[in-house]
Amino acid sequence: MHESWLDKLMSRKGLYTAFWVVGIIMVTALIVFTANLQKEVPPIAAQTVSASGETLYTYDDVVNGKAMFQQFDLMDYGTLLGMGAYLGPDFSTEFFHRRAEFLYERFAGEVYGVSAAALTDVQRAGIKEMVKADFHAGTELVEGTVVYTDVSAAAYKANVDYLVDFLVNGNQEMAWVGGVIHEDEARLIAAFVDWSQLVASSKRPGTDRTWSNNWPAEPLVDQDTTWTSHFYTLWEMLVLWVGTILVLWLAYAKLLKKDPNEVLEQPLTITKLFPSQEKLLKYVPVVGLFMFLQIVIGGYLAHIYTEPSQNFILSQDILPFNVMRALHTNLAIVWVAIGWLVGGMLIAPLVAEEDLKYPWLVDVLWTALLVVGGGGLVGIYMGATGQMRDVWFWLGNEGRELLNLGRVWDIGLVVGLVMWFLMVVSVIRKAKENSVLVGAIIWSAFGIATLYIAGMMPIHKIMPNYTVDDYYRWWVIHLWVELTFELFAAGVLAFLTVALGLVSRKAAERIMLFELGLIMLSGTLGVGHHYWWQGLDEYWIAVGGIFSALEPLPLVLLMIEAFKEQRAISAKGESFPFAVPFLFLAGSAFLNWYGAGFLGMVINTPTINYYAHGTYLIMPHGHVALLGAFGYISLAFMYLVTRSNAMAKGLEWNEKPSRIGFWLLTSGVVLFSIPTLMIGFEQAKTAHDLGYWFTRQRETIEPLKGLMWSRVVPDALMIIGALVIFLDLVKKSLLSKKAV
Repeated sequence: MHESWLDKLMSRKGLYTAFWVVGIIMVTALIVFTANLQKEVPPIAAQTVSASGETLYTYDDVVNGKAMFQQFDLMDYGTLLGMGAYLGPDFSTEFFHRRAEFLYERFAGEVYGVSAAALTDVQRAGIKEMVKADFHAGTELVEGTVVYTDVSAAAYKANVDYLVDFLVNGNQEMAWVGGVIHEDEARLIAAFVDWSQLVASSKRPGTDRTWSNNWPAEPLVDQDTTWTSHFYTLWEMLVLWVGTILVLWLAYAKLLKKDPNEVLEQPLTITKLFPSQEKLLKYVPVVGLFMFLQIVIGGYLAHIYTEPSQNFILSQDILPFNVMRALHTNLAIVWVAIGWLVGGMLIAPLVAEEDLKYPWLVDVLWTALLVVGGGGLVGIYMGATGQMRDVWFWLGNEGRELLNLGRVWDIGLVVGLVMWFLMVVSVIRKAKENSVLVGAIIWSAFGIATLYIAGMMPIHKIMPNYTVDDYYRWWVIHLWVELTFELFAAGVLAFLTVALGLVSRKAAERIMLFELGLIMLSGTLGVGHHYWWQGLDEYWIAVGGIFSALEPLPLVLLMIEAFKEQRAISAKGESFPFAVPFLFLAGSAFLNWYGAGFLGMVINTPTINYYAHGTYLIMPHGHVALLGAFGYISLAFMYLVTRSNAMAKGLEWNEKPSRIGFWLLTSGVVLFSIPTLMIGFEQAKTAHDLGYWFTRQRETIEPLKGLMWSRVVPDALMIIGALVIFLDLVKKSLLSKKAV
C-alpha cells in the first residue's frame, strides 16, 4: 500500500526530523529576538531633573534603588509593573496614580481655585487634558535627561515622602512591618520605582502607546488596552480550537491506534538495586519534608492575605510576609528539583542495566544539595531582613520572584546540576540500544543542567535594567521549567511505559517525539506571554499570544496517554506493583492540563491578562500547574524509588496511606482554585471598570473576605495530605519491615 506524506511524517523518522526542524527554528527565533533586546527596552536616563533645573535622581540612583528593591525582597510583597506578589501595592501603579492625582489637585487649584473633588464634569474634562499633556507631551523617557515639569517634580517628591514613610516605618494594616529598610535606602528605592512609573506612563517614541504597551489601565489619563490585545486574543482562541482538533485527530488516527503486530516488552521486575540507586533512599524524606514545610507556609501566607493586620501563631516581625513567601516558592523549587534529579539517577541504571562507576557521588550530590538548599533558604531570610547588607547579593536574598537564591547558592546549584548531568550521562550512554528514548533523556538533562545559568547574568552584579533582568528571569522560570523539564518528563515517562509493559516501544517513541515537537513548538516562544507589560515591545503580544495558545496541546496528549495507561492496567486484571507511582503520574496529567492548560488559558489571553495581571487570578494557575506538572512527577519518582526498594528487598508495601495522601492533596488543590478564581475575576472587573490602582487596594479585597476564609478547607486538606505523604515516605524509605 502506498504510504502517504502524513504517514511518513507520523513515522518515527518523520517525527524525529520534525522535532529537530521545529526546535532549530524556535531556538533561532528566540536568539534573534534576544539579540534585538537592547533596542526595544526602556532606557534608564542619565539624570531626571525638574524644569527649573533641580536634579531629582540619576542613573546610579535607579540602579542602586533596584539593588535595594531586590535586597529587601519587595517583589515578594508587592509588584513592579505587575510582576511579583499580590499582598502589597503595585509600586509602579502607586506612583503613577498618585502622580496623576497630585496633578489634578494642583491644576484644579491653579485654574479654578477649587479642589479636584469639587470640579464639575466639564471642568474635570479640561483638567484631564492638562494632566495627559504633562504625562505624554511634557515627559519623555530617554537615555539622556528626563525633564519633569515643576508640578510633576513636586508630585515625585510627594511620592518619595509617601514611600519612604511606608517602607521605613511600616503599615500594620498592609502587613508591612517596617524597621528594616533605612531612609537613604528607601529614597533609592523610590527613584527606581519612579523609573518604572515612567515605563508605564510615558510614550514609546514613534508610537501612541507607553513603554509597557499601555499597562496599567488608568482612567485619570485615559490609558487603556489597545486593539492589538483584542486582535491577538481572537487569534489565540482560533489557534487553540484548530490546534486542539488537529492534535486529537492525529493522536487517535495515527499515534494511539493499535498495531496488532506490535509486541509489548516484558514488564520491569526489580530483584535488586544497584548501590547508587539504594543511596537514593536518603533523598526521599528530604523531598517529603520540604514539600510539607512549603505547604504549611502556604497556609500561613493565606492567613496573612486574609487578615494582614493580624499575626498568625508567631509575630510578623519574626515571620514577615515577603520572607515567608520567598521561602514558600523556593522550597517548592528545591523539593521538585531534588525529586526530578532522583528520578534521573534511578532511571539511568535501569536504561543501561549498569551502575554508576562511583556510587559515592550520589552521597556527595545529596550533601551538596542540602548545603545549597539549606544555605540558600537561610540566606533568603537573613538577606531580606537586613542582616546581610554587605554580602546580600552573594549570600542573601537576590529578591527576584522565584529566583531568590544568593549568587553563591546559584553557582552551587548549577555545579550540582552539571554534576547530576554527568552522572546520568556516564551511565545512560552505556545502554545497549542507543534509542531515541535515551537521547531524549540525555539532551533534556543537558538543558536542565545548563539553562539555569540564563538567570545569572551578569555573574558578579545585578542586571541594571529591570526589563532586561525580567526577560532572563522568565527564561529560567518558563524555559528551564516548562520546556526542558517537560522534555525530560516526556522521555522518562515514555521509557517507563515501555519498561512496565504498558505501551510498545514503537508506539512510545512515536508519541514521545510528537509530544517533544509540540513542547518545542509551544514552549520556546510561549515564554512571550510573560513579556507583555514589563517594558518589551508590542510584537511580544502577538508572539506570546499565539504560542501560548499552543502550550496546552501537549498536555492534551499527556492526558489521553494517562487515561490510556490506566485503562491498560485495569484491563489486565493483574496485580500492578507500580500502581502508586502511576497514580501520581495520572494525577500529574490531569492537574497539568487543568493548571497549566485550562487555568493558564484563563489568564494568558492578552485582553484578560491586561486587567488580571498581578491579581489573584494568577494564583490558581501557578499553584495547580506547579504541583501538577512538576510536583506530582517528583512524588512519583519518590514512590518509584521506595517501591523498587521494597521489591528488591521483599519489604512490606501498603498503598492505602499513599492513596489517602494523594486524594487529600489533589482535592485540596482543585478546591483551592475555586475561591481564588472568583476573587481574581472580581479584581479584573474592578481594573476594567475603575482602573488598575483600585484593584490593588485593600478595599477591593475586604468585601471578598468570605471567599478568602473559605480557603481554610482546601488549605487544610493540602496540609494534611502533605503530612500523610511525608510520613508515608519516611516509613517506606527508612522504616519498612520485611513482608510476612
